Amino acid sequence: QVQLVESGGGLVQAGGSLRLSCAASGRTFSGYALAWFRQAPGKEREFVARISQSGGITSYADSVKGRFTISRDNSKDTVYLQMNSLEPEDTAVYYCAAGPMATTEGRAYAYWGQGTQVTVSS
Repeated sequence: QVQLVESGGGLVQAGGSLRLSCAASGRTFSGYALAWFRQAPGKEREFVARISQSGGITSYADSVKGRFTISRDNSKDTVYLQMNSLEPEDTAVYYCAAGPMATTEGRAYAYWGQGTQVTVSS
């Protein structure tokens, strides 16, 4: 069992930056691939970024590529999402997830955090 707790969300103006954190507890953190997903009001949950167990492999949704960076610190059992050049379209609840494989499919992740709200004003 892995417990995930996100933090770092908030209100920011377009063009600004935020860094989300997701702290894990429970089973060995380094054994899990991690990902960030988001869900905007009235829309389905969508993949944002993923990172392999070692951190050596990452990938991003086209909509955030070049603006967002996912990273992890296995010594702190934490995964991060650095978000730069934020746009109003990035407004959503952001969730971190942990699972055995770093995929873009939410169904592959067994553990989820409660989410943190990110609101980008124009």
